[in-house]
Amino acid sequence: MTATPTARPLDGPDAAPAVRAALADTWRDPSGWRGWLCAVNHKTIARRFMLATFAFFLLGGLLALAMRMQLIRPDNRLVSPTLYNQLFTMHGTTMMFLFAVPVMQAIAGYLVPLMIGARSVAFPRLNAYAYWVFVFGGLFLFGGFFAGAGPDAGWFAYVPLSGPDYAPGKGVDIWAQMITFTELAALLEAIVLITTIFKLRAPGMTLNRMPLFVWATLVTQFMVLFAMPSVMFGSTALILDRLVGTHFYNPARGGDVLLWQHLFWFFGHPEVYLIFIPPLGFISTIVATFARRPVFGYPAMVLALIATAFLAFGLWAHHMYATSMPELGKRFFTASSLSIAIPSGVQIFCWLVTLATGRLQWKTPLYFVLAFFFILVLGGMTGIMLGSVSLDMQVHDTYFVVAHLHYVLFGGAVFPLFGAFYYWFPKFTGRLLNETLGRWHFWLFFIGFNLTFFPMHLLGLQGMPRRVWTYPEDMGWHGMNLGATIGAWMLAAGVAVFIVNVLRCRRHGVAAGPDPWAAGTLEWRADSPPAPHNFDAVPVVDSREPLWTGGPKGDVAGLAADAREVLVTTAVDARPDLRVLFPSPSIWPFLSAVLTSILFVGSVFTPWAVVWLSAPVAIAMIFWFWPRRSATAQALRLERTR
Repeated sequence: MTATPTARPLDGPDAAPAVRAALADTWRDPSGWRGWLCAVNHKTIARRFMLATFAFFLLGGLLALAMRMQLIRPDNRLVSPTLYNQLFTMHGTTMMFLFAVPVMQAIAGYLVPLMIGARSVAFPRLNAYAYWVFVFGGLFLFGGFFAGAGPDAGWFAYVPLSGPDYAPGKGVDIWAQMITFTELAALLEAIVLITTIFKLRAPGMTLNRMPLFVWATLVTQFMVLFAMPSVMFGSTALILDRLVGTHFYNPARGGDVLLWQHLFWFFGHPEVYLIFIPPLGFISTIVATFARRPVFGYPAMVLALIATAFLAFGLWAHHMYATSMPELGKRFFTASSLSIAIPSGVQIFCWLVTLATGRLQWKTPLYFVLAFFFILVLGGMTGIMLGSVSLDMQVHDTYFVVAHLHYVLFGGAVFPLFGAFYYWFPKFTGRLLNETLGRWHFWLFFIGFNLTFFPMHLLGLQGMPRRVWTYPEDMGWHGMNLGATIGAWMLAAGVAVFIVNVLRCRRHGVAAGPDPWAAGTLEWRADSPPAPHNFDAVPVVDSREPLWTGGPKGDVAGLAADAREVLVTTAVDARPDLRVLFPSPSIWPFLSAVLTSILFVGSVFTPWAVVWLSAPVAIAMIFWFWPRRSATAQALRLERTR
């Protein structure tokens, strides 16, 4: 079935009230408990995803505060060494696996369909299943921690310290299986987002007209597909060594402990860019809106995103300079570490040109973007320093590396992330966040961040090891650790101000309207918050900023209002191709996720859980995909009316 877009002038509401009501009723999730368990609307799932990841962010932040309180003075005994090991393991694991990557996918799950003019993400039930698997994995990890079975081998879980001989108990088993939960969810989200971007774009939105945030999302999700299987295989091999008696990492039986490091860092360093690249899309969008002009150098920006993704897979072993790596290999990874700064420099140049030639609107999102420039440059400079083998060998496993990591990830991802929340909060809720509270949040965050992490460079150069439980008074580290702890509390105060701002403005903030920023991208054409179906009619576009060039040039006519019918377009040119029916809300993705989670959790205690629980998972998925008579009848009815 082909679908041909029919242009009509946009001189009034997109559709008659009756049609709009029918569309909303068709695409709306059920109410009550069925809505909680059966929802498949991409905005519902994305909101839940964002709330879950922010809750994990708060938990990870509390763990970090506990560590900083332990290090506030020499010879402190606030927590035990064992608990401290669990704290830094849980903090790193939470921030890397349960917050940083999932929150970027959650925001993309909400915004990408709106930015490309679609009514839904592809595979909406798979999207819901991925959410439930992610949540159950996070609850499993924290359940083990609060039950006294927290992992204590670091978020990197190096063997043999994480092996059966040196890490008894179930803590590392829980950690390794949590990896399976979260990486499965990330892979499924990547499939959903890639398919959405390639096949559900509005007619006329060629690849050359996609918003830069959509490009950043597309590049990131392809990276997920290549990076995540590595750590999933590594963690599965680890849990097999621990529970089944295999010897993947046992040198005495032919295994190799460095195999774990290669598998982990082949995922771990691209993961830095999985976290970093989506905020580059946030920044491009925010800069364009508040500079009142399109981003300078669109082709260069896209090529820089793609180059960053390719180069990210070629420098994982710069985390392993302290191992017995051949000297030639060290030189190769040094060169790769230096070269990846080039595409980042290209993007910064394009943003600065855009800002310098635009008419700046000084709003809170722009403040967070400008802070990103300052912090990222500092983090990038220390990254180039660490790319040098000679310097890296001196500061390896010191607080210098901790400072670099947080300047790149916290400064390069969390600052743009909060800028994105301030920017798109009106789209999520229909209300504007308070500017005064936003400025307080920004300054507390900016000052607190630099007060926390800049002294760590000096601590590392003075020899303070990372992950150390306490330190003697005569080392001279007391003053900088005290300052870092004060900065951490300032960061916490900034987050508290943000929470107050959100709670206060969620219902009582200034009404935003569809486009409070006078932005140019397509999501601002929809209502704030958007209707269940996003758009009354799928728009036809012919530019990168359709709202700045007179609006979409027409609408697609012919899609049913009483069925979840969507327009599928070609991957490159976004020409209308097919009309297909999307699935309705269903309980089976939730039940499948429950059974999958029981299988994963059960396998931590007995390998036979995989055997006995595979059948219930398969049965649940059969019911999930089994065609319903009502859906078949609806498809036949629509076919007869064309």
